[in-house]
Amino acid sequence: MPKKIYESSTTKQTLNRVKAESMPFDWSINPYRGCAHGCSFCYARAFQSFIGREADDEFQNRILLKTNAAEALESQLSRMAKRFDYDIGQLRDHVGLVTLGTATDPYQPIEMKSKITRGCLEVLAKYRIRTTITTRSPLILRDLDLLSQMDITSVNISLNSLDPAIIRMMEPGAPLPYKRLEAVQKLSSGGVRTGLFIAPILPFLTDSRESLEELMNAAKNHRASFAMTSLLRLTPDVKAWFMHSLAQHHPELVPKYRRLFHGAYPDNAYTDRIKALTRELKQKLQLSGEVPEDSVRDCKSDAHAESANSPKPNMPLPAPEVEQLSFSF
Repeated sequence: MPKKIYESSTTKQTLNRVKAESMPFDWSINPYRGCAHGCSFCYARAFQSFIGREADDEFQNRILLKTNAAEALESQLSRMAKRFDYDIGQLRDHVGLVTLGTATDPYQPIEMKSKITRGCLEVLAKYRIRTTITTRSPLILRDLDLLSQMDITSVNISLNSLDPAIIRMMEPGAPLPYKRLEAVQKLSSGGVRTGLFIAPILPFLTDSRESLEELMNAAKNHRASFAMTSLLRLTPDVKAWFMHSLAQHHPELVPKYRRLFHGAYPDNAYTDRIKALTRELKQKLQLSGEVPEDSVRDCKSDAHAESANSPKPNMPLPAPEVEQLSFSF
């Protein structure tokens, strides 16, 4: 295995505005560039070209750490708060929903040491910002003490198969399925709204009725509040690396994928069939297909009610002691 290279960088701003109307959040935070989980299908591989890097194995072996992410976030939110005379309710309304983990996993293994994500969460907690997190890692349990105090819309644990062989093949550095399901259960038991992202569904590997029903059953049995599904998307840069990985493990599937993917998404007949199947299974298992409405409520009234008693930005919330946990990857 190639040696991992970690590089530090500084960022001018941690919050990035999301302008696409199709996205259910307003801002994104990505404490890292590149991801040690090395998922062959990760759409973030396409972003590598923005910083002059390739979408190949450099993505998982050369990781960029935004070491000042928490400080830059504090600076951004402090400036915003000043515009509203430090009215936390108005600030919350202005910011809306922030999500961590849109491009790379905020809880990849280096986070255990760097605690960059932890630092960002402490700042978001201080300003009472609504937050959602997507991850493949049980390392998120380290921060359960903090998450339980925050306004967390949802934690989304990504898992597309219960078969460890498929996980190791397509997600070589990611935690095994049972560890992720344990994370769902422990987060839910801790009062944090948590669900499963069954994403992406891989044609001919994880798309059978048996596979999807088994996974959704496991989600429900581990107290998932919802299960969302997403089809595989292969943009040109991602497709080249994914097909390379597929050829190494399942060369017989390469021609099938080429016939199925004429563009970034599989053909319409396949897409319609899988969407119908997932709807049927969710209905059968009485498992919500989206984040429940009460967790994405309009928080304006709550925010204004608490703003009068909220601390000023120079009065941070006390940070609870962190329980040291160990994880198997």
